[in-house]
Amino acid sequence: MNAPILSEDAAVEAARRARTAGQSIAFANGVFDLLHVGHVRYLQDAARVADLLVVAVNSDVSVRIIKGEGRPLVPEEERAELVAALRGVGLVTIFSEASPRSLLTRIRPDFHCKGTDYTPESVPERDLVESWGGRVVIVGDPKDHSSTELIDRLSPRAPRS
Repeated sequence: MNAPILSEDAAVEAARRARTAGQSIAFANGVFDLLHVGHVRYLQDAARVADLLVVAVNSDVSVRIIKGEGRPLVPEEERAELVAALRGVGLVTIFSEASPRSLLTRIRPDFHCKGTDYTPESVPERDLVESWGGRVVIVGDPKDHSSTELIDRLSPRAPRS
C-alpha cells in the first residue's frame, strides 16, 4: 500500500497526531526527478531512523529555481506518487519553497535526514532543527547516483558506448 500524498497542512496535522500517539518523526526532502537507487537507499535508510517518515518533494516551481529551466523532467504529482510507493515512506507532501525550512518549522521532526553529500555540520537547516531539540542524521549510501548525471548521460551530446 502506498503512503498517502497530503497537502502541507494535512501533513503537519498527521505529524502532530503521530507525535501525540508517541511516535518519533523523521523528515527527508528532495527533488526526486528520475527516481534512482540512490533515492531508494536514502529514503529506506531514513525510514529506519523513526516511526514515521515524512517526505517532502520539491514542487515543479521550486525545482526550476534550484535546477534551472528544463527541470524537472517528471511532474511533481508523479514524483510524489513514485516516492509514496517506496517501502518505509509514511507520508508525502509537496512543498513550494526552494528550502524546506518553513515546512520543517511546522512539522518539527525529531530527525532531519539528509544524504551523504552532506555532513551534519553542512546541513543548511541544522541550526533550525536543533533549536527544538531535533537532530540531523546523515543517511543513505555514498552519493554515486544523481538524476542530473542520468540526464547528462541521456543527452544527445553525451558520448555513446
